[in-house]
Amino acid sequence: MQKGSSELPEGKGLILFDGYCNLCNGSVQFIIKRDPKEHFRFSSLSWPPAAKLLQENPSFQQVDSILLYEDGELFEKSTAALKIAGRLSGLWPLLKIFFIIPRFLRDPVYDIIARNRYRWFGKRDTCMMPDKRVDHLFMGSAQKKSSS
Repeated sequence: MQKGSSELPEGKGLILFDGYCNLCNGSVQFIIKRDPKEHFRFSSLSWPPAAKLLQENPSFQQVDSILLYEDGELFEKSTAALKIAGRLSGLWPLLKIFFIIPRFLRDPVYDIIARNRYRWFGKRDTCMMPDKRVDHLFMGSAQKKSSS
Protein backbone atom coordinates (compact mmCIF):
# COMPACT_ATOMS: atom_id res chain seq x y z
CA MET A 1 0.00 0.00 0.00
CA GLN A 2 1.43 3.34 -0.95
CA LYS A 3 1.45 5.91 1.84
CA GLY A 4 -1.46 8.30 1.52
CA SER A 5 -2.88 6.33 -1.39
CA SER A 6 -6.57 5.64 -1.82
CA GLU A 7 -5.73 2.42 -3.67
CA LEU A 8 -6.52 -0.84 -1.95
CA PRO A 9 -3.63 -3.30 -2.26
CA GLU A 10 -4.48 -6.32 -4.40
CA GLY A 11 -5.84 -9.26 -2.45
CA LYS A 12 -6.74 -7.16 0.60
CA GLY A 13 -10.15 -6.49 2.08
CA LEU A 14 -11.34 -3.02 3.06
CA ILE A 15 -13.52 -2.65 6.15
CA LEU A 16 -15.61 0.53 6.20
CA PHE A 17 -16.88 1.49 9.63
CA ASP A 18 -18.53 4.29 11.61
CA GLY A 19 -15.53 6.09 13.10
CA TYR A 20 -17.66 7.72 15.81
CA CYS A 21 -19.16 4.48 17.12
CA ASN A 22 -17.49 2.93 20.18
CA LEU A 23 -18.69 -0.56 19.22
CA CYS A 24 -17.34 -0.15 15.69
CA ASN A 25 -13.98 1.16 16.92
CA GLY A 26 -13.74 -1.70 19.40
CA SER A 27 -14.52 -4.13 16.60
CA VAL A 28 -11.74 -2.67 14.46
CA GLN A 29 -9.25 -3.08 17.33
CA PHE A 30 -10.50 -6.65 17.84
CA ILE A 31 -9.98 -7.45 14.14
CA ILE A 32 -6.50 -5.91 14.04
CA LYS A 33 -5.35 -8.09 16.95
CA ARG A 34 -6.63 -11.22 15.18
CA ASP A 35 -5.42 -10.41 11.66
CA PRO A 36 -1.70 -11.28 11.81
CA LYS A 37 -1.46 -11.52 8.00
CA GLU A 38 -2.84 -7.96 7.74
CA HIS A 39 -5.45 -8.97 5.19
CA PHE A 40 -7.70 -6.07 6.14
CA ARG A 41 -7.40 -2.35 5.62
CA PHE A 42 -9.73 0.05 7.40
CA SER A 43 -11.53 3.27 6.60
CA SER A 44 -14.09 5.46 8.22
CA LEU A 45 -17.30 5.73 6.20
CA SER A 46 -16.63 9.49 6.05
CA TRP A 47 -13.32 9.10 4.14
CA PRO A 48 -13.91 10.65 0.65
CA PRO A 49 -12.93 7.54 -1.39
CA ALA A 50 -15.22 5.45 0.85
CA ALA A 51 -18.05 7.91 0.22
CA LYS A 52 -17.34 7.60 -3.53
CA LEU A 53 -17.47 3.80 -3.30
CA LEU A 54 -20.87 4.06 -1.59
CA GLN A 55 -22.05 6.51 -4.23
CA GLU A 56 -21.12 3.97 -6.92
CA ASN A 57 -23.21 1.35 -5.09
CA PRO A 58 -26.62 2.99 -4.57
CA SER A 59 -28.03 0.18 -2.43
CA PHE A 60 -25.38 1.00 0.20
CA GLN A 61 -25.89 4.78 0.43
CA GLN A 62 -28.12 4.65 3.52
CA VAL A 63 -25.82 2.26 5.33
CA ASP A 64 -26.02 1.59 9.06
CA SER A 65 -23.58 -1.29 9.01
CA ILE A 66 -19.99 -2.34 8.86
CA LEU A 67 -19.10 -2.92 5.22
CA LEU A 68 -16.52 -5.19 3.66
CA TYR A 69 -15.16 -4.46 0.19
CA GLU A 70 -13.35 -7.53 -1.08
CA ASP A 71 -12.59 -8.88 -4.54
CA GLY A 72 -14.61 -6.09 -6.16
CA GLU A 73 -17.75 -6.82 -4.11
CA LEU A 74 -19.33 -4.90 -1.26
CA PHE A 75 -20.84 -6.86 1.64
CA GLU A 76 -22.85 -5.53 4.57
CA LYS A 77 -24.35 -6.52 7.91
CA SER A 78 -24.10 -10.16 8.97
CA THR A 79 -22.53 -11.25 5.69
CA ALA A 80 -19.69 -8.76 6.13
CA ALA A 81 -19.22 -9.75 9.78
CA LEU A 82 -19.09 -13.47 8.97
CA LYS A 83 -16.70 -12.97 6.04
CA ILE A 84 -14.43 -10.91 8.30
CA ALA A 85 -14.55 -13.60 11.01
CA GLY A 86 -13.56 -16.14 8.39
CA ARG A 87 -10.22 -14.38 7.86
CA LEU A 88 -9.27 -14.00 11.54
CA SER A 89 -6.87 -16.15 13.52
CA GLY A 90 -7.96 -18.57 16.21
CA LEU A 91 -11.38 -20.17 16.24
CA TRP A 92 -13.21 -17.16 14.75
CA PRO A 93 -13.46 -18.73 11.25
CA LEU A 94 -15.80 -21.31 12.78
CA LEU A 95 -18.46 -18.57 12.86
CA LYS A 96 -18.80 -19.04 9.11
CA ILE A 97 -21.11 -21.93 9.96
CA PHE A 98 -23.78 -19.26 10.51
CA PHE A 99 -23.89 -18.81 6.74
CA ILE A 100 -26.29 -21.78 6.80
CA ILE A 101 -28.82 -19.43 8.40
CA PRO A 102 -30.49 -17.40 5.65
CA ARG A 103 -29.53 -13.75 5.50
CA PHE A 104 -33.15 -12.65 6.03
CA LEU A 105 -32.91 -14.25 9.50
CA ARG A 106 -29.32 -13.15 10.32
CA ASP A 107 -29.62 -9.50 9.33
CA PRO A 108 -32.49 -8.55 11.68
CA VAL A 109 -30.32 -9.56 14.65
CA TYR A 110 -27.51 -7.42 13.23
CA ASP A 111 -29.97 -4.55 12.68
CA ILE A 112 -31.08 -4.55 16.32
CA ILE A 113 -27.47 -4.15 17.46
CA ALA A 114 -26.73 -1.52 14.79
CA ARG A 115 -29.81 0.54 15.70
CA ASN A 116 -28.89 0.57 19.38
CA ARG A 117 -25.08 0.78 19.16
CA TYR A 118 -24.82 4.41 20.30
CA ARG A 119 -27.24 3.88 23.18
CA TRP A 120 -25.57 0.65 24.36
CA PHE A 121 -21.91 1.41 23.65
CA GLY A 122 -21.71 5.19 23.32
CA LYS A 123 -20.46 7.55 20.66
CA ARG A 124 -17.19 9.42 20.27
CA ASP A 125 -17.02 13.16 19.65
CA THR A 126 -14.25 12.65 17.09
CA CYS A 127 -13.27 9.91 14.69
CA MET A 128 -10.80 7.33 15.99
CA MET A 129 -7.15 8.03 15.18
CA PRO A 130 -5.04 4.89 14.80
CA ASP A 131 -1.80 4.66 16.74
CA LYS A 132 1.48 4.53 14.82
CA ARG A 133 1.83 0.74 15.14
CA VAL A 134 -1.24 0.12 12.99
CA ASP A 135 -1.46 3.37 11.04
CA HIS A 136 -0.42 1.62 7.82
CA LEU A 137 -3.66 -0.38 7.94
CA PHE A 138 -5.86 2.73 7.75
CA MET A 139 -6.64 4.26 4.40
CA GLY A 140 -6.23 8.03 4.34
CA SER A 141 -5.14 8.43 7.96
CA ALA A 142 -3.92 11.82 9.18
CA GLN A 143 -0.52 10.42 10.13
CA LYS A 144 0.03 9.29 6.53
CA LYS A 145 -0.89 12.73 5.27
CA SER A 146 1.55 14.41 7.64
CA SER A 147 4.38 12.03 6.67
CA SER A 148 3.87 12.38 2.90
